[in-house]
Amino acid sequence: MSNASSADLIHNPNGGLPRLVEIMRRLRDPKTGCPWDIEQDFSTIAPYTIEEAYEVADAIERESWDELKGELGDLLFQSVFHAQMADERGLFDLNDVANTMSDKMVARHPHVFGDESRDKSAEQQTLDWETIKAAERAGKEQKGTLDGVALGLPALLRAVKLQKRAARVGFDWPDISHVLDKMIEESQELVEARESFTQAEIEEEFGDLMFVMANLARHLNIEPESALRATNAKFTRRFEQVEAKLSQRGKRPQDSNLEEMDALWDEVKAEERALNNASAKIPDK
Repeated sequence: MSNASSADLIHNPNGGLPRLVEIMRRLRDPKTGCPWDIEQDFSTIAPYTIEEAYEVADAIERESWDELKGELGDLLFQSVFHAQMADERGLFDLNDVANTMSDKMVARHPHVFGDESRDKSAEQQTLDWETIKAAERAGKEQKGTLDGVALGLPALLRAVKLQKRAARVGFDWPDISHVLDKMIEESQELVEARESFTQAEIEEEFGDLMFVMANLARHLNIEPESALRATNAKFTRRFEQVEAKLSQRGKRPQDSNLEEMDALWDEVKAEERALNNASAKIPDK
């Protein structure tokens, strides 16, 4: 692309995806690009990619749709960045990425793009999906049950994926009561470790408990990352209200003590319950 046509595309407000690809190419140009962008590689950009994915989830959680557009753009830019670096190495480009994904979706949805019937339950579709993915892993020479579960996933998410894979081949408790028993066992082991074990052993026992908690979430059909995000949001909301109540008393948290803040916390919880109960009693119009 000539310099003139490149400039026209970069400054075209309706240039769409080709515009973004060209901007990325120019940023990585070894002679005229941005020094920071030129210095990056896959490993240095990967943490930003993960961060942007979480910011997308955060915007969705808050139902901030205007922000979501921008966050999706940031995440898209990460894909373009990786594709540009791959293109420079002669590995693949963004079109290859899009085509690979398109091929995968067509192959995994024969009931939409092929001859299979759409008249099947969501459960059967999930089973079919897993069968297709298993065949794909076999084609990649991934022989082990746990092969292909990405190491770079957040630990909680990876724990659930590992457990799902093991469950497919029968390595799973038959009902939730066994998981609850294991949770109690691991909790007791953590208490014992705290009293007499090394820090490394305590960390190991804590990890065991977290792993069982992830398994419990799976058996309860709960997505643990979402559940924890919701609890984080609840804690933030309530603590901010505690701070507001302290401010009304002319105090900051550091001017208070645990007893006072704990009492205010209980007060905030009671007010929330009252508000929720009142809202539940309002009839629909």
